[in-house]
Amino acid sequence: MSNHDLLQQLVHLSRALGDPARDYAILGEGNTSTRASDATFWVKASGTELRTIDAAGFVEVRFDRVLAMLSAPTLSDAEIKQGLIEAKLDAASGGHPSVETVLHAVCLQLEGINFVGHTHPTAINALTCSVGFDAAFAGRLFPDEIVVLGPAPVLIPYVDPGPPLARAVKAHIDAHIDYYGEVPKVIHMQNHGLIALGRSAQQVENITAMAVKAARILAGTYAMGGPNFMSAEAVARIHTRPDEHYRQRVIAAGA
Repeated sequence: MSNHDLLQQLVHLSRALGDPARDYAILGEGNTSTRASDATFWVKASGTELRTIDAAGFVEVRFDRVLAMLSAPTLSDAEIKQGLIEAKLDAASGGHPSVETVLHAVCLQLEGINFVGHTHPTAINALTCSVGFDAAFAGRLFPDEIVVLGPAPVLIPYVDPGPPLARAVKAHIDAHIDYYGEVPKVIHMQNHGLIALGRSAQQVENITAMAVKAARILAGTYAMGGPNFMSAEAVARIHTRPDEHYRQRVIAAGA
């Protein structure tokens, strides 16, 4: 697929995630990205709006320059800004890479991940901003949640956005892969929002939609005594059944 086609898919995904009817993000909230090549990726420019974004609202940046910020000593805000400017493939191009660019670079380095969607859905942030953050995401509630979102999300305690958050996300993703033997599909960040990881733009859109539905169901369970999470055995059964793998390919669009 050409760089142009990938960028157009990213524009379509971003506008879908920014649709006001979905309540995933408003104003300049959220950011998206896609791998452009082995060496570069497109990421939303800071301050642009998902709802109305076009191709000019994205900046192409170098993986190596961005990922170097992960291992750098503590960086000031000014140094982070300068590092992101220097990571641009075309220094003369307009737009400044989002402060979450390092986070996107980490996610796009994962096996099979070509698109990333980071949003702030009201239904999810009602839980990520609660004192019950860890307990709220301690289990799965229904089979389709497992089919589309995997056996468990990655949970990130609140960390300052930028390289510190990217480091925390990388550490927690590595732990998830060690435990489950697979790349996660969903990351919930405390007091912040949602990250959906997908092979395709459609998969990111579907994961986001299912994560929001699951959050609404979860919130509703608290009116009736709290969530009745499925057992670990039931979750594993759904996650490994051949027929569910087929549904996963159909429902999750290339999962």
